[in-house]
Order: sequence, then structure tokens, then C-alpha cells
Amino acid sequence: MTKLAIAEDDAGAIPVFLLTGKLTGGDSASRLPPGAARWAEATGFDGSAGKLCLVPDDKGALSAVLYGLGEAPQALDAGKLPRLLPPGDYRLEGDAVDLRLAALGWLLGAYRFERYASKKKEGGARLVLPESFDRAALESAATASFLVRDLINTPTNDLGPAELEQAARDLAAEFGADVGSTVGEELLEENFPMVHAVGRASVGEPRIVDMRWGDEAAPRVTLVGKGVCFDTGGLNIKPGDSMSLMKKDMGGAANVLGLARMVMAANLPVRLRVVIAAVENSISGNAFRPGDILTSRQGMTVEIGNTDAEGRLVLADALVLADEEAPEIMIDMATLTGAARVALGPDLPAMFTNDEAFASEMTRAGLAEEDPVWRLPLWKGYAKNLSSTVADVSHISKGPFAGSITAALFLGKFVSKAKVWTHLDIYAWVPAEKPSAIIGGEAQAIRALFSVLASRYPPR
Repeated sequence: MTKLAIAEDDAGAIPVFLLTGKLTGGDSASRLPPGAARWAEATGFDGSAGKLCLVPDDKGALSAVLYGLGEAPQALDAGKLPRLLPPGDYRLEGDAVDLRLAALGWLLGAYRFERYASKKKEGGARLVLPESFDRAALESAATASFLVRDLINTPTNDLGPAELEQAARDLAAEFGADVGSTVGEELLEENFPMVHAVGRASVGEPRIVDMRWGDEAAPRVTLVGKGVCFDTGGLNIKPGDSMSLMKKDMGGAANVLGLARMVMAANLPVRLRVVIAAVENSISGNAFRPGDILTSRQGMTVEIGNTDAEGRLVLADALVLADEEAPEIMIDMATLTGAARVALGPDLPAMFTNDEAFASEMTRAGLAEEDPVWRLPLWKGYAKNLSSTVADVSHISKGPFAGSITAALFLGKFVSKAKVWTHLDIYAWVPAEKPSAIIGGEAQAIRALFSVLASRYPPR
């Protein structure tokens, strides 16, 4: 995992001024070193997004850095700085954005995935964190994101269902949680028939991973993750260009592990449970087929319309398991539908929930943490599109419309006891480099979710 780019001593740290425009007026401008404004003007710095100006002192050494955030400043955009600046120690200055979030952006932007690189990059620019910042919280958020990114970026030859289970076990060992698993043919014995059906064609045995942490008497918060470690599409095989990124189809599982890490690191007073359905959707003589009718853990029969919509099947069995103990809050995360990406793009996860208060809290937290979500409706009028003439329900819609909504409605059929249920349809990938993230796996919505959970269940 990438080491956090944090400096331990502020002696000699170079100030980095985060600016949004011309260097006239404002607290930031008043604190610039002598001559910095003239130097910036002479070098063409205007505060536009991504512009960098290195200010020398009278001996030619670096005395300050000016960095532009543009007219619509986002604090996390400071994340590009550790990839631009020369090695050294720096501190953030300015009043244009929340410096706490800017510091988090810096830490996130320093991430590198070098597991398979023959030559590792040496340490670069490091950030001094002021004493006024909650360093533990920043480190926890960054470390959780790095865990998520590392898991998603690891290819399936090194991260199949067994290795995903091991990642959960490693996390559990770090925080003293308990983990159990149900693997292979045991899934049929323990009544997880749809997890077994989806994963049985792979040499990597399918499994349910079940982690528990915290006081048994505390409020129950349960996280459910889709852990499809690779998705060929099954017998409805994907075209090659659609299959190339399918190592990321376990992004929901990776994100719930990242969120669980934040919850445990903060010691929130909850009874945390994490349930992951870990499978590989492969092709062989015993692969499940279009037209098959599967019986879910709940007992509902499900007609299979397309084997490339496997995620909702494994999630359904996992949700029934999680729902059986009636948690106060149940959150599932999945890289579930292309329809959500068509509607909202790669950066904005779709959120579905049965609770208005939770929806409002998530919207506010997402904006405050620059970790946004966008609520889509559980529109019951579309439920008829899941009707089947031969089974209790079809697992895909009969038409091309509202794919993410009908997927969420399907999942909702397997939730009855949880007080609050929220489903997040995420992309878990950065397709083009942005300031706080390189191309690759990404943590989405977990900082917003943690903010809501920490507000509802503050550490004692």
C-alpha cells in the first residue's frame, strides 16, 4: 500500500498557497512572500485551475508555491500537487477552500499502484498536517481509499474469491473482528443457491464472507458488497472491450471493506457486520444459463434473462442473510448497472434508499466531503417490468429503460426487516486522471457514508 505522504516536522516546510484568481486582496494574497505577486504576474500565473507557479527566493531556492484552483474551486483538486512538486516538505495556505479536505486531496493524489512495477518511485513531496487537523481521521480516510484502490487494481489472477476473502480476514485481524465463510458446495447446504449458481463455473470457488465487529448490544450496521472478481458475462459473454475492466466488478466489496475500516478505526459504537458475496462469473459446461429458474435463499424463484446480470443474483442471497437479523442500517454497494453510468457518469454514484432522512443526510455529507452521490427513485411503477410468466420474478427488465431503477427494485424484493436500506450503484473506477486520483480503482461514497454513520453513532 502507498505510504501516506505526510511530513512529521514543519521546520523548513515550503508554503503552498491555494488560489482562485488574481493576486489582489484577500487573506491569501496578504500572506504571500515579498515579490511573489510580481513573479506570478511575470510568469503568467492567473489562478486558473491546475496552474502552478514556483516562487524563488533571492538566492534561487524555492520559497513558495502558488497553485490555481480556478473559478469553481474544489478542495480535493490539491491532490495534483504531490505529482507536480519537487521532493520536499510543504504546508498548505489559503482561504479559498477547506484546507482539511485539501490535505486529504494531497494524500489521495500521492497514491501509486506499484505492485507490478519493477522500479518503484522514490518518495516525493510530503505534507505537514497542522495540529488543528484531525490527523487520525485524515489518515483513516486515505488509508481506506488506498485499500479500496489496491484491491480493485489487482488483477483477477491475484485476486479471485479466495484472495478477496483473505483481504477481509486481514482487515478483521487488524481490528479484532471475527470472520466466517461458506465456500463451494457448502453454499448449497447453507442455502445460498444463487451465489453458488453464479460462481460454480469458475475454478475459484464461490463464497459468502461474513465479518462481525463491535459490541453485540450496539446498534446493528450491516454492509453488503458485490464481490464479482471477474465478470465474463457468463454464457451471454461480453465483447472484449466491455470485458477488459471486469477485474473491477468486485468494487462494491472493496468499498464496503474500506468503509468498514473507517468505522473500526474510529471505534464507532455499532455492531458492524460485513457480508460479501465473492464469485467469478465464468464460462464452462456447468455455467448457469439464460432461461434457468433459480430459487433464492428467501425462497423466491427467479427467472434468468441474461447471465451478464449476475451481480444482483449474488447480492440477493447476501441481502437476505444480512436482513435476517433486522439491522438498523443496511447498506449495499455494487458495480451493478451500465444504466447508472449512462445517467450519471463515472464520478457520481446512484443512491437508492427507503429512508428520507438518510437520503438527506447522505446528500449533505456528499457535498461537504466532496464525495457526492445522486439519489434515484425506487419507482414502484417500474416493478411490473420484472414480471415473469414462469417464476416469481425476472431478474432483469423486459425493456431498455430505467435499468438501474429496476435493478434496485429487484434487490428491494429481498429486504424486509432492515429499518434503513440503501443501495449504491457505483463505478469504482477513474477512467481519466483527475487531481486526486490516477486512472484506476476508486473509493466512492465511503467518506460520505462514514460521515453519516459517525454523526448518528459518534465515538464515545
